[in-house]
Amino acid sequence: MTATGIDFSVIAPPAYLKHFVAQEPARVHHVAAQHVLSDETYRDFFAREAERGAEIIVDNGLFDLGYALPAERLVEAALAVSAREIILPDVMRDGAATLKASEKAACEIRALSGEAFRLCAVLHAADDDEWLRTYDAYVTSDWAGAIALPASRRPDPHQQLCRTRWLATAYLQEHGLVDDLLVYRLLGLGRTGHLELIEQREHEWISSVDGAAPVILGAMGIALLPEGPYEKPSTPRIENLGPIPEDRFGLVRENICVVRAAAGSTVKIAEECR
Repeated sequence: MTATGIDFSVIAPPAYLKHFVAQEPARVHHVAAQHVLSDETYRDFFAREAERGAEIIVDNGLFDLGYALPAERLVEAALAVSAREIILPDVMRDGAATLKASEKAACEIRALSGEAFRLCAVLHAADDDEWLRTYDAYVTSDWAGAIALPASRRPDPHQQLCRTRWLATAYLQEHGLVDDLLVYRLLGLGRTGHLELIEQREHEWISSVDGAAPVILGAMGIALLPEGPYEKPSTPRIENLGPIPEDRFGLVRENICVVRAAAGSTVKIAEECR
């Protein structure tokens, strides 16, 4: 299979969107619903990116807040930034609970907005049997238009599909389980960081990935090495990062370029192209 590119959506604090997140050309942005609803600057930035042609994907807030926003708030956020897709509520490592929450939210979103948005289900599971059942439920549903695979953040000596994302995508490919009618996304950079993307870009059906690591590490003065190794120390969450010194901006941009190169993406930071 010919290698292709995966769009990389940079996650950065609202104060640094124009410095690190703006894209040329505008392609795909993963956007936090809670920031859209609470931060006018954040909301206006992504609304402008949508006008420039970017595909806006509104995330449900679970990773940052610890809970997913209700359907009406997700629709409100999606409308505010002209989003094309909403990531449905999910429950970490629980396929049955995620499926239940996703079906409920999908019904509510459709009642509020009709077919206005593609709906993305997140593939969580406690074990591989549940992973396969949940995947099949999404593929055969009449509401899931996209499937997102969470990052693998811990070593998995048992090589489980539900814990090792690059094994999971290879399994889908090798067993003919990829559905051409669905969009497939990766959520976050995992324990091997950008190096995983070198393998994942061989799957031409993977559309996008998002991540804050190049920004956080660059702000800490840590460079991402194109060929690795990838070693991520304990880092703050993006919302707790604090001010980024201007003398670190160049390093952050270099880190973003390293991730995009690993993903096979030719998108640039728009500020650098003006």
